[in-house]
Amino acid sequence: MLQRLFGCAFALPLLLAACATQVVHYPGDNPALPYSKAVKVGSTLYVAGHLGLDPDTGLAPADPAVEAGLMLNAFAETMARANASLDDLVQVQVYCSDVALYDTFNAIYRERFSDAFPARAFIGSGTLLRGAHFEMIGIAVCR
Repeated sequence: MLQRLFGCAFALPLLLAACATQVVHYPGDNPALPYSKAVKVGSTLYVAGHLGLDPDTGLAPADPAVEAGLMLNAFAETMARANASLDDLVQVQVYCSDVALYDTFNAIYRERFSDAFPARAFIGSGTLLRGAHFEMIGIAVCR
């Protein structure tokens, strides 16, 4: 399709290169870590995996509902740094170390959206970093 529209197979990379790219950083980010918290290309924001860690311990809280809230707060904060909100999300993937926590997660998740929910996958993952129960990644289209 793009080849017909633009006359060459290289159209998409050229279009993406023409879009401004913004990498989201936080003060104190460790530059040795090989990832960005989010990358915005044009009006599309790609948000990296976020955990719900206790800021005092750096570990997941014992209560999965508290952890889910912390994770969504961290996710929203990263999005805000790119002038976006949770309502701009169009797709998310939630990784969960124990799918029995599905209802617990949904109860917290449901409270965070004022508009339509993004498309979502809830994926049983096994062990997550720092003892987390949940990790979420997403794609947003900034309006």
